[in-house]
Amino acid sequence: MKSALIIGITGQDGAYLAKLLVDKGYRVAGTSRDAQMAHREGLEALGVAAQVTIHSAALTDFRGLWQVIEKAEPDEVYNLAGQSSVGLSFEQPLQTFESVAMATINILELLRLLGKPIRLYNACSSECFGNAPKPAVETTPFEPRSPYAVAKAASFWAVANYREAFGLFACSGILTNHESPLRPSRFVTRKIVSTACRIAAGSGERLSLGNTGVIRDWGWAAEYVDAMWRMLQQDTPRDFLIATGKSYSLQDFTAQVFAHLGLDHTEHVDVNPGLYRPTDLLESRANPSKARELLGWQATMAMPEVARAMVRAEREHMSAKENRT
Repeated sequence: MKSALIIGITGQDGAYLAKLLVDKGYRVAGTSRDAQMAHREGLEALGVAAQVTIHSAALTDFRGLWQVIEKAEPDEVYNLAGQSSVGLSFEQPLQTFESVAMATINILELLRLLGKPIRLYNACSSECFGNAPKPAVETTPFEPRSPYAVAKAASFWAVANYREAFGLFACSGILTNHESPLRPSRFVTRKIVSTACRIAAGSGERLSLGNTGVIRDWGWAAEYVDAMWRMLQQDTPRDFLIATGKSYSLQDFTAQVFAHLGLDHTEHVDVNPGLYRPTDLLESRANPSKARELLGWQATMAMPEVARAMVRAEREHMSAKENRT
């Protein structure tokens, strides 16, 4: 039985990855700052909460992480933790850098000193590319436009450096936006879906958004974690760009969500300049051909399918909540 440690197991990606690995027969452990107080809703929703072990450990606590790795004895470590909101990173730049870049170096140094054949996956982001003039590939230069992207870029190069200098099996997945019902409500896709569903139910409220002209490549989180796992099954550690290869505007996403509810989004949405970011990635396009060719991975859900699935899940959640009350 193979063993995996998921740093950040209670987040969206952590929960889906835990489900994938449990289904593959792995012994799965994870970390949370306080295991007793950890939010397990995502793990419970996917039916794996009772099948994983959660340890207390802070990302920058070298000794604590060391103890967790000694207990879990993982063959694979997935670093999915850290402050993950681009918008919040402008308000908390230092905390973002510490929880992403410094934490990654902490993990790399720990694995180097342990000297065990543990494979490391590091979560990077296509936000690092900035406004690339054409669909990005793995070798496209980074031009980060947010504190979050700066931190992710630093973590990417730290992984590359430790891989080259010390021979670690360590790689980064450069992922485009990937969504699901497990997204926290502060993320714009979940905000759009939950608000639209309430409007459809008669709430009478309006949806306030920032720049709806931004273009993103939206995929489905459950598919993206499969790519993470495939990266650690290769003979040679490589970095991969994971994307659907199809990009749409935030307005397109909003229109799709309201259309699935039988509504016209233009009648319910306000654009609020106060929600614009100081700097933003205006257009994100990606070419995932390397993942398709070397990992055998290809997304089956792009934005329209993602929007439909999130609306369906939100309406089921609202219905279940009404039945409980």
